[in-house]
Amino acid sequence: MESDKQKRLAMKKPDWLKVRLTSGAEFGKVNALLNESGLDTVCRAANCPNRGECFGRGTATFLILGPNCTRNCRFCDVKNGPMTAPDPTEPVRVAEVSAKLDLKHIVITSVTRDDLPDGGAEQFAKIIIEIRKRLPSSRIEVLTPDFRKCPEAINIIIEAAPDIFNHNIETVPRLYSEVRPGADYKHSLELLRLVKERSEIKTKSGLMVGLGETTTELKTVFKDLNNASVEFLTIGQYLSPSANHLPVKRYYPPEEFNDLSLLARNAGINKVFAGPLVRSSYMADSL
Repeated sequence: MESDKQKRLAMKKPDWLKVRLTSGAEFGKVNALLNESGLDTVCRAANCPNRGECFGRGTATFLILGPNCTRNCRFCDVKNGPMTAPDPTEPVRVAEVSAKLDLKHIVITSVTRDDLPDGGAEQFAKIIIEIRKRLPSSRIEVLTPDFRKCPEAINIIIEAAPDIFNHNIETVPRLYSEVRPGADYKHSLELLRLVKERSEIKTKSGLMVGLGETTTELKTVFKDLNNASVEFLTIGQYLSPSANHLPVKRYYPPEEFNDLSLLARNAGINKVFAGPLVRSSYMADSL
């Protein structure tokens, strides 16, 4: 019987997924500023394949509420570990770095913090407020966890009024117990629906492919997202961070992402950004 190691070797990464590391003055500037401020980005923490390109453009997605997550999703490279209290200086530091970089579109995301009574929603709100003070014309996007253990937290986010609310659906319902243990597909859909029902905030979600899903299952997810009034969708190739994570079941060629984009738009989603290296906050300013 073929071992997992043999299967991984057989699934050699295709050429279209090979990314050249980026350096240069702008890359170094962003990296140095993040190090100096003591902030982190999901670009670095999750080993994002686009971090060189994004840093090179002078953009970044801020990762708040610490480097460790209370969950242990098998697709994610963010570590599970000890939790610390929210840093009261973090909102000002994120806002100041955003201002120094003169960002026009700022993405704020976080680890999942099931240990906090509000799931970290208040920290998101404080950061939005601080950014608005310094960059009133910039767009703010939040990419939040599911707040499953504190559903009232979504009202805190809505009251802070980000321009875009993003919550990733990640995969098809059948794979949730394997890919997103601790999460619930219907709850994530309801979270997105509630934001649209209770506010004028634009809503967005993201999907990974290559985990064993079928086209029929993806079409159902597209329909469900449209029924939840989701306006923007990103679709990207799942890349296994290590041998301890879920293996890639299939690499989708670039042309198939065009097909998926068309299927999603036909399901009613206004704008779809799909490609092998697309991630939930990649080129977020173009949406």
